[in-house]
Amino acid sequence: MTLFQVFVYGTLLQGEQNHHVVAPYVTHIETGAVCGWLHSVADLYPALVLDSSAPPVEGEWLTVNEKGLQAMDRLEGYYGEGKRNDYERVFVTDVDGKKAGFVYVYSSERAKHLPQIGTSWRAYKQSYERGFK
Repeated sequence: MTLFQVFVYGTLLQGEQNHHVVAPYVTHIETGAVCGWLHSVADLYPALVLDSSAPPVEGEWLTVNEKGLQAMDRLEGYYGEGKRNDYERVFVTDVDGKKAGFVYVYSSERAKHLPQIGTSWRAYKQSYERGFK
């Protein structure tokens, strides 16, 4: 069975609203970080723009099988290389240099009009939700 490492930073994190999409296919979860900028898409989900000079964005490395990767592709609107995708699936290395795999990212062009939200989707979500209480 082929396994894939995928870095997640938003709604696919453990305990977040879309984790159930991949949970049946996950064999291992480990914390990690990649350098980039998080942007909020309508306060519903984050978009990552990779940038080696940016601070580390917190997330998790999920080990998934092929069905898990396909489920993530569907959720992220990834239809294949060279297609009109919502997110692109690219290869990235963790800031510690010990883990590497796929991550779903936005283009800097698409994200330039979206607000930057720091380095943690969970922290942003908590501060956003506190504003409504």
